[in-house]
Amino acid sequence: MEWTQLKVNGNLADKDTICAVMMMLDNQIVIEDYSDIDMDTVYADLIDESILNCDKTKIAVSIYVPEDKSLGEYAAFLRDRFRDLGVECSIEFVGVDEEAWSTAWRKYYHPTEIGQRLVVVPLWEADGYTAKEGGIVIRMDPGMAFGTGTHETTRLCATLLEKYVKPGDRMLDVGTGSGILAICAAKLGAGECYAYDIDPVAVRVAQENMAENGVDNVTCGVSDLLRDVDRDKPFAICTANIVADIIIRMAPDIGAYLADDAVYITSGIINERADDVRSAMTDAGYAVLEEVTDNGWTAFAFTKKR
Repeated sequence: MEWTQLKVNGNLADKDTICAVMMMLDNQIVIEDYSDIDMDTVYADLIDESILNCDKTKIAVSIYVPEDKSLGEYAAFLRDRFRDLGVECSIEFVGVDEEAWSTAWRKYYHPTEIGQRLVVVPLWEADGYTAKEGGIVIRMDPGMAFGTGTHETTRLCATLLEKYVKPGDRMLDVGTGSGILAICAAKLGAGECYAYDIDPVAVRVAQENMAENGVDNVTCGVSDLLRDVDRDKPFAICTANIVADIIIRMAPDIGAYLADDAVYITSGIINERADDVRSAMTDAGYAVLEEVTDNGWTAFAFTKKR
């Protein structure tokens, strides 16, 4: 099997956060940190000059991606997570031509079932695809936004949406990425859907995906989490496929946007942070309706305590 080095270049001050996010994708990370090099050591003359000249305020963290994984999906996942956490960094694939990897991942992206009825079909296969009886097809071109349906966090959210969304529900998707969850909700019968992302590129991609799926009851716009979300009319169902820290940060505020019997679906949570999210939401007045896991990831369905 061939492997590709995925490298994130960032600031030393963000080392712990960068490593934590990278370990969401692979526990085996390689860290390049030159801040501890002691120029006064007796071995200083043996250290390569290129290392001595490295900027000691910077770090690089790498993982190695197998050939059967989507490089584009990995990059989009990292862009979204680092953006949500306010971490400035750059992402590169070492040894792979940018033009090549930007399209090569398509060969690993095929129709994917993400629930009992939902199936995500890439645009380049959609015309020849026939859904099974009762199946709901989501046509997707992920572009530069995370959420193609292949990642565990997206599948977990979609599975819970399929279970809890009701016809006519007013739905909110925080950090929408490709728009996939809002599209799923609309096709499952939600009445009005509102999808927001801080990244204008993600919003553009989401709007294109919504048009491709013919869902005209979805409104998509730019917002830093909940900042620009209208809360005059409460939402019956809400999704937030982000990261544990952001879900915890929103816990005291999300209730102002939700109806009393609303279902709040959260994911993007590694199993090790599930207890933290559960505690934060419990402290904020929520009860766990359901908890599901898949390959190291956890998703919750919460509702307000009665």
